[in-house]
Amino acid sequence: MSDEKQQTSSYTYWVRESTSDAAPLPVPKKLSSQVQINSSQTPNLGSVWNSELLSSVGSLEFSNGKAEVSEVSTCTGDAFLVTVRNKKRVGYTYELTLVVKGEWLVDGETKKVKGYLDIPEFSYGELDDLEVMVKINEEKDLPAQHKQSIRQDLKSFLQPVRARLLQFEQELKER
Repeated sequence: MSDEKQQTSSYTYWVRESTSDAAPLPVPKKLSSQVQINSSQTPNLGSVWNSELLSSVGSLEFSNGKAEVSEVSTCTGDAFLVTVRNKKRVGYTYELTLVVKGEWLVDGETKKVKGYLDIPEFSYGELDDLEVMVKINEEKDLPAQHKQSIRQDLKSFLQPVRARLLQFEQELKER
């Protein structure tokens, strides 16, 4: 009776049996030190995207000065593409720090200011909630009200960065 149930069962599973026409099992092989060195020197693909982000954000003019993103200091996180039921699903989670340099007119003098735009965490589909934290290098000769004004000016970089990240999401969807 149990043999009949096994034969009529609709459930099947695959078992790899060693037959003469089957492909051979993979054999592990030790990498030489030269191969390990070459694989660790591969270029960082994120750097291409970083430079594109940098060039597309550009510079902004404010009432008392102007600033531009000079470099992408850190861009860490993960992006993934998963295929489920023949549909592609994409996602990412990143942290980003941009270095901003600019000049502001403070009490009749032009002051050079360097700051950082920290975007602590952003992920796929949540760019409307994007927040930026602005840090400026401590300039001893800048009054507190001017520092606050400069911080407020630098927060306006949020919109061009958000636009670039939306473009990045679109590129991920199309892959």
